[in-house]
Amino acid sequence: MPAWYDIIRVGKVPYGKGVFAIREIAQGEMIGRVTGKVITDPEYTSSYCIDLGDEVSSLEPRGPFRYLNHCCQPNAKLYLQETVYDDGTPGPTEVSVEALTTIAAGEEVRIDYAWDIAGAIPCLCGAMECRGWIVDPAQLPTLLKKQKKAAAASGASKAGSNRMK
Repeated sequence: MPAWYDIIRVGKVPYGKGVFAIREIAQGEMIGRVTGKVITDPEYTSSYCIDLGDEVSSLEPRGPFRYLNHCCQPNAKLYLQETVYDDGTPGPTEVSVEALTTIAAGEEVRIDYAWDIAGAIPCLCGAMECRGWIVDPAQLPTLLKKQKKAAAASGASKAGSNRMK
């Protein structure tokens, strides 16, 4: 596997930094391994943190993969792989980035953050099929129902306050 710096670079985007293909990346090609600091505090949060799937630990990634941006129609994906030491004991979870589609030279490499509903924020990715929220697609209907209920409650309380005037 080539080193990540032969495949991608970090560049500027309107909202900070992003990861861009230096050359065409084939669908299914591993772009690189994500390294960083493993955090075992379940209360720890950061804009860059990757959930390692065990509900306890997360990975605070180093560059360049720290700068992977979200898109509702991603061209890459994070893969978690459990490792096992030679003696059979579980090792650390490895995280890699793989191309979901062919990525052209100069194109931004983007993943779907698929955040839990508790951390959902409005999405501005601009994809044709943008969900409008950075949230796990399976949780989007629940989020939209909550938004609708909140809007209805807000409208009802405004109507009630207007009648009291």
